[in-house]
Amino acid sequence: MIKNKKGYIIIFIIAVLGLFVVQIQFLRIGLNLARVQFDQQIKDAGTSIQQDLRERNQLTFLLEQALLQDNSYFKTTPDSLTDASRHFFNDFIRHRLTENGITAAYTYRLFTRDSTYYLSSPNSLPSTTEAQTYPFKIEGFLADALNKPLILELQFENLSDYFFFQLNGLTIPALLFMITIIITVIWVLRSFYWQRNVITTTNAFINNLTHELKTPVFSIGLASKMLYERVADRDRPLVQTVRTQTDRLKVHIENVLELAQLEEKKSLIRLEPVDFKPNLEALCASFEAIASLETTPFTYQLQEGSYPILAEAGHLENAVNNLLDNALKYGLGKPIHLVVYKSKQHLEICITDQGMGVSKAERPKIFKKYYRGAAVLTSKSGYGLGLTYVQQIIKKHKGRLNFESKPNSGTTVTLKIPLQR
Repeated sequence: MIKNKKGYIIIFIIAVLGLFVVQIQFLRIGLNLARVQFDQQIKDAGTSIQQDLRERNQLTFLLEQALLQDNSYFKTTPDSLTDASRHFFNDFIRHRLTENGITAAYTYRLFTRDSTYYLSSPNSLPSTTEAQTYPFKIEGFLADALNKPLILELQFENLSDYFFFQLNGLTIPALLFMITIIITVIWVLRSFYWQRNVITTTNAFINNLTHELKTPVFSIGLASKMLYERVADRDRPLVQTVRTQTDRLKVHIENVLELAQLEEKKSLIRLEPVDFKPNLEALCASFEAIASLETTPFTYQLQEGSYPILAEAGHLENAVNNLLDNALKYGLGKPIHLVVYKSKQHLEICITDQGMGVSKAERPKIFKKYYRGAAVLTSKSGYGLGLTYVQQIIKKHKGRLNFESKPNSGTTVTLKIPLQR
């Protein structure tokens, strides 16, 4: 269990790391797409600005007067003219950028290559900021008026943060989804290990109790054997009944212990070639005597010939005996019939009773450990281990178990064990 626990934790950590890696890759792809989109938007905005500044209009006339420091038209100081031009031009640029979906912080510079004429943004970027620059060549009225090439340079600060903010609609839900997955997996693992601890504790208690029962059962068996040899002939059937029931109790104890070993994968079943027909004949004869004591009709039919299979005979006998015990216990005293025959590839052991049966809703649950149907909880004693043990044994023999039942009509259980060729 400890090894499995470490394995689950490692798988969980790898899965979480994988989710982070995938998320980072998606984020990188999103940032790249956002950058490509931004470049296209700034290109469209720049084209729009170039077209607006190409012709003579109120804005270009104001910029011309500010760049030439000519206050003959506007009756104000050159500094005031320059300051007003900066703000008007800044509002114009912001409007064009917004039209193209750009809301990032920016500054601008409008200048000639020899810096003879220069106009800058009213705001500036911090000196520590890594700026992304986009230059645009301004042609037309302004360039002609200055008689020099004119450049408009737009600078944007911290575009990575801007792109990341633009992707918040994707990144935040993805992070919340990852956190939800992590919390859910942790809760599931916690619940799983809690259940495993409960099951382990329960199994340990049952196994310890079963071990403690072995000694008194052995003593009862030994005492009944000695008593059988000493009592009068007329009392021997009673002593023999005690011995028979003691042997059955021994089988149940061994089944409980063996089932625990099978679940912990500590039991190694060695399949060996065996003719299983003599085993079935002895088992049927023994059960016939038990059924007669319970006044329950029991018939059996074994196909002629040998039954060559690979099996652990003791465990397979116990599995068949468990099914017969269930038929006797829940068969309501009605006839029980066992049929054994060989199909093309399997030895098929079919046990049928006419008892209380099992509802369709309960059929998927009857092979669960400790489960007992609602109809038998109060009417019959038991531990809910028999069918679990049978299922485990049949799996170890690479066979199949078919279960058919109808309430108040009876049950048919068929075991299919591969024949040895």
